[in-house]
Amino acid sequence: MIIGAPKEIKDNEYRVAMTPGGVQQLTNLGHRVLVETGAGEGSRFADEDYREVGATIVPTSTDAWGAELVIKVKEPQPDEYALLRPDLLLFTYLHLAADERLTREMLARKVTGIAYETVELSNGSLPILTPMSEVAGRMAIQVGARYLERMHGGRGKLLGGVPGVRPADVIIIGGGVVGTNAAQIALGMGANVVVIDANLDRLRYLEEVLGGRLNTLSSNPRNIAEAVRRADLLVGAVLIKGAKAPKLVSREMIATMKPGSVVVDVAVDQGGCIETTHPTTHSNPTFLVDEVVHYCVANMPGAVPRTSTYALSSATLPYIVNLANSGFPAAIQRDPALAKGVNTYAGAVTYLAVAEAFGLEYATLVL
Repeated sequence: MIIGAPKEIKDNEYRVAMTPGGVQQLTNLGHRVLVETGAGEGSRFADEDYREVGATIVPTSTDAWGAELVIKVKEPQPDEYALLRPDLLLFTYLHLAADERLTREMLARKVTGIAYETVELSNGSLPILTPMSEVAGRMAIQVGARYLERMHGGRGKLLGGVPGVRPADVIIIGGGVVGTNAAQIALGMGANVVVIDANLDRLRYLEEVLGGRLNTLSSNPRNIAEAVRRADLLVGAVLIKGAKAPKLVSREMIATMKPGSVVVDVAVDQGGCIETTHPTTHSNPTFLVDEVVHYCVANMPGAVPRTSTYALSSATLPYIVNLANSGFPAAIQRDPALAKGVNTYAGAVTYLAVAEAFGLEYATLVL
């Protein structure tokens, strides 16, 4: 199979879909890999690194997009819509439930779209989303600590405090992969940490593994409102698989926060779980609402591309090998987890949460 890896064009997106090691495995299996020139530079992989393991370096994005299977990191950007076509198999993060325009473009152009974030194992885990959620959760605390500094518009609080001075209060809404990783880093930095989740068994587990310094709360509007009011750093970490995130924090709740407090909504790529958030970019990452600093970058892991690319490529490679070796129909029949990743096929929405997000007809995947 011919596999294409175009250069990412989203604002300050430095990741690349595959490491040279992953390319080498595919070329050793007899597949042809087209890597757009400069695609790996943001992650410190030179064209020569790919050439040495058998990749063909192509001069334009059109060349890379011309492959049978295109692998990416982020969803197609408007400048790439013209490259979408009916015989294209696209494997990337899509987050369609938060992007109606892209969804309709995918349908109109009859692209077969497999979303990294909805590939789901039988135990309910999301093997390709997980590594980027781990990165984003850990980054949320780094970012929050930085924007709490006064020169970045924050309250001027050190996350962990010092002897005799209270540490900052970190409130994390959602106890999944993002929330767990955020809590680990915040606790390690000495903050007071509260995790809010609707799943009591999950909260029990987090208290067991993260120790007695972690506080937990059952998710309900009253508990959320009280926690948000006292937060120095509020992290939105809510995920509903493949669906738009619910708005659990209202504008009224944000207005009760202290001036210079910080919001980091990691759920923004699925629409955000905080009413006042909207997507931002690495080049213009923050905005103020009621004197509260909001950081809502939709591709947070793109800021640490070396780590993120290795983590992502390790997770995607087995699925890419399956698709390349077997072809699309046989690959998804062989692997139910991969089949759950199919969001669009032959002009139809094949993932229920995406159809429900925009009132579109849902079609069961039939080959």
